[in-house]
This record gives sequence, structure tokens and C-alpha cells, in this order.
Amino acid sequence: MTAQRIAWVTDSTAYLTQELIDHPDVYVLPLSIIIDGFPYEDGVDLTTEELYQKIRSSKEVPKTSQPAAGKFAELYESLKSNYDAAIAVHISSQLSGTIESSASGKEMADFDVKIVDSRSMSYAITTLIEQGMSMAENGVSADEIQETLNHNAKKSENYILLGSLEQFYKGGRMTGTQFLLGNLLAVKPIIQITSEGTFGLFQKVRSEKKALRRILELFSESYEKYRIRQVQILHGNVADKADALKSRVKEQFPSLDVVIGEISSSIAVHAGEGTLAMIWQNEDKDV
Repeated sequence: MTAQRIAWVTDSTAYLTQELIDHPDVYVLPLSIIIDGFPYEDGVDLTTEELYQKIRSSKEVPKTSQPAAGKFAELYESLKSNYDAAIAVHISSQLSGTIESSASGKEMADFDVKIVDSRSMSYAITTLIEQGMSMAENGVSADEIQETLNHNAKKSENYILLGSLEQFYKGGRMTGTQFLLGNLLAVKPIIQITSEGTFGLFQKVRSEKKALRRILELFSESYEKYRIRQVQILHGNVADKADALKSRVKEQFPSLDVVIGEISSSIAVHAGEGTLAMIWQNEDKDV
């Protein structure tokens, strides 16, 4: 039986490794970032550094918008001649309408697209794509890959220290009460994308130092219970802090694979410059 020819589709909230960027079967549709009424395509018209500069000078907090269904339809139409199916792994359906646009585009193009809700964003998407590619290389069907990835999406664990409470609040990601308390009490909230794919306040901590210590404790607890192959540290223009956090992780877990990457512009719009996050996937240990 001939292996299926599969295209891999995602959006610009994903963190793409150089290997995925160079991969001929990987396709990315950018979200739009609207600054002072002018739209930019994430990763195409605007780098993260340019975004931070515009945020500093703009009176308004930028907004994001999912790719139009027509853009997905164009992409899927173009894939039909070279692929049997596509597997599309997107930002959580609870945080963006990107999955809806992708599904509409699939119907418009009448192409076999298996859509996966990552229930997260950034490197969690990367992990799922890499797992799917590995399965495809072993002859697993697109249907089985979709089912497995939707299941594995629930295994992702993450903790986020926001760079800007104000941006997160103005972007509609937290209540006014939470924002006010965070500012008045100088609280450093630990935010989490839950297994349902929504933002939630995990814990309020008094300082960044204590917050990082708490996140490392949480990671250690997960490491005891699960098999963790890799941890990803994502940052918003604070590479020095990401490097320092990596060193602390490696001190406790010398053999663990630790990857550092930048958050995308479409995530930075909401989280802000200075953001730090740790992401990993919990796998069951062999009995």
C-alpha cells in the first residue's frame, strides 16, 4: 500500500523550528496584527522586534485577527494536486477563530483536511506536528494521526509569566478586577492555558523570582509522574532570562532536552515584551 502524501498546515502562533521552516511539506498561514488601524501579516510584514517598537510608540494596544477562510481555501486548493490529505494543527479554538476559518476553507476547497485543535499555541503546536510527522513516516494513516494528536493535545502543560498585565487586560484576556488586584498588590500572576484550551489564572505570586521557583517546582512534580522528553522555554525579547531559566532546569535535570525560542508576534500582542513561559508534554511512563 502506498503511503499517503500529507501536507502539514499551521498558523503563525506556532513556534517553527528551522527544520520545519525548511520542510517542503509544511505550510503556514499568518494571523493579522492590527496596529493603529493598519494590518500586518505576522512573520511576514512585521518582526517581533518591530512589533515591540510599535507597541512602545502606539497609544493603542494592537489586536489580532485570524486568517480569512478564503486564504485557507486558496491554500487547500493549491495542495490538492500534490497531496492526498492535509493535517492542520492550529491555535486553541478557545483563543482564536483560526480553526473555524480553516474548516470553512476546507469545505470551500473540497479537500481532505484533518483539523487538530492544539488546545494551546506556540511550541505545543510544534510538538504535535513533529509527532504527526513521525507517525506518517511509519505509515500511520492521516485519520489515525488526527485522532492521536487530538488526544496528545490534552497532555500539554504550560505556565506563563506575562510581560505586560496591561496588554493582557486590554486584549480582553483577564477581568478588570484581576488586573486591578495585580497592579495594586504588585502580584506576578502565573497564567496557564488549561487542558480545555482557555487562559486561566493558575496562581498569584509576589515576585518574578518566586514565580519562577514555583514553576520549576511544578515541572519537577510533573517530571516525577510522567515521561517528559523535552521542555521548551519561550520568551518575549528577554533571551537573557530564558538562558538563565534554562541553566536552572539543566542543573536539576542534566539529561533533559531544553529548547529556547521566541514567542511569535501574534502572541506577543497579548502577553507583552518580557514574557517567559515553560511548556512540555506529559507522557505516561512505561508500566
